[in-house]
Amino acid sequence: MNIYEIINYDKTKKMLLKKGSTGEDVKKLQQKLGLTSDGSFGSGTEAAVKKWQADNGLTADGIVGEGTWGKMFGGQTLITEPAPAPSVGGLKLENLKGHIPDSVISMIPDTVAKFGINTPLKLAHFLSQCGHESGGFKVTSENLNYSVDGLKKIFGKYFPGNLAESYAKNPEKIASKVYGGRMGNGGEDTKEGFKFRGRGFIQLTGKDNYKAFGQSINEDICSNPDLVSTKYPLLSAAWFFQRCLPKCVDASDVSVTAVTKCVNGGTIGLEDRKKHFKEYYSLLT
Repeated sequence: MNIYEIINYDKTKKMLLKKGSTGEDVKKLQQKLGLTSDGSFGSGTEAAVKKWQADNGLTADGIVGEGTWGKMFGGQTLITEPAPAPSVGGLKLENLKGHIPDSVISMIPDTVAKFGINTPLKLAHFLSQCGHESGGFKVTSENLNYSVDGLKKIFGKYFPGNLAESYAKNPEKIASKVYGGRMGNGGEDTKEGFKFRGRGFIQLTGKDNYKAFGQSINEDICSNPDLVSTKYPLLSAAWFFQRCLPKCVDASDVSVTAVTKCVNGGTIGLEDRKKHFKEYYSLLT
């Protein structure tokens, strides 16, 4: 079953719980297995399921079907894997296939429902910005492996004289220096600048932003900031993008420019953002 079928999925139809599944039923399963109940069926949950199946005389395939679920919960009806939120605003998400990674498309329903990016216009603006900022939805963590020349060019004010020479090619030191003592981060010596470096498709940066994003989804992101790049690259970007929604006035170049300035602070990569906005908007409408 692909993501486009899942979007319109009949929840009365029974499915399996397996790696990649999410939701309340996964939490119930994890609680039964003595795991952290985060509702995400990952490698750890799969391994625990396999062990439980082997210990209970079942085929250890790591997939929870009727047999596993029934034996685990005393014959209760097999759970159904919850479908993502239905397509909202008439969005034609299936048209994005081949233009945006499937893994990203699967994140869209919950993301747009949570943060109100629920029309073709808003979503096209949002995706075009995310795509550019992340190098085509590939980069989810800030690359801070700068050379001496790179540091002087990008972060010159932080590295006067020959100071850059002792920081070059050391991402942890660079981030701790550049981001330390601001955006809610402790001083350089705390290394919080590196801990809360840019992550996600629009590079969520700084402890204050991580904390605020975590509060918006009722999850302690500060204790595990890597979740922004691994689990919430699109959702964190949407949290940031809320402030730019008023700029999504129409499909004009003027509007794309205004949104770009809101996201980027300038107009770097504007032509690429315009190109992808037009591409996504035509696909979604």
